[in-house]
Amino acid sequence: MHTDIAQHLKDVHQRIRAACLAAQRPEDSVQLLAVSKTFGADAVRAAHAAGQTAFGENYIQEAVDKIAALQDLPLQWHCIGPIQSNKTRLVAEHFDWVHSVDRLKIAQRLSEQRPAHLPPLQLCLQVNIDGGETKAGVAPGDALALAKAVAALPRLQLRGLMTLPEPAETEAQMRSVHRQAKALLDDLRQQGLPLDTLSMGMSADMGAAIAEGSTMVRVGTAIFGRR
Repeated sequence: MHTDIAQHLKDVHQRIRAACLAAQRPEDSVQLLAVSKTFGADAVRAAHAAGQTAFGENYIQEAVDKIAALQDLPLQWHCIGPIQSNKTRLVAEHFDWVHSVDRLKIAQRLSEQRPAHLPPLQLCLQVNIDGGETKAGVAPGDALALAKAVAALPRLQLRGLMTLPEPAETEAQMRSVHRQAKALLDDLRQQGLPLDTLSMGMSADMGAAIAEGSTMVRVGTAIFGRR
């Protein structure tokens, strides 16, 4: 299975390239985050051998074990799953980025627990952009207050927003939701927050997300296969 990962990465990069071309954006304006949750360290090694360096993980303890097994490689680790209060120390100590902060309490704990010898933890706020009832995320109307509070915390660097909208049936519906997220990011920038990251789009909707301004797509299935 792992022999296919290099080809899958090529295919995904081609999709990103085509979407950027259609949107008249430079290809390097979109970063690929390979979502490696539930796949072992050997799969990550295969992806790294094919040139991938940034990996997203949803399950914190699984990720910490994987990070330890792969510490010989120069990888960048992103926490993209829900964070409970009792897991903030693991995130603060082991990850480079966290995308899934939607409460000030979690951000405060991450700031307090980030080791002094590490660079600031790069952080995105998760926004429930389409109001999905089962989805985590701060409401768009509350994002400015949370962003300002988080930006003031030491040991963290607020970079932008992450969205995980409900599946949409059509390209137009996908683009409409993603457009709302980009508008919110622009609004926060206009309020003086120096944000540069919109973590938006996955295997099924990366084209629509790139068309509407995503700077980072989170792709798992199209790289590693079905879980």
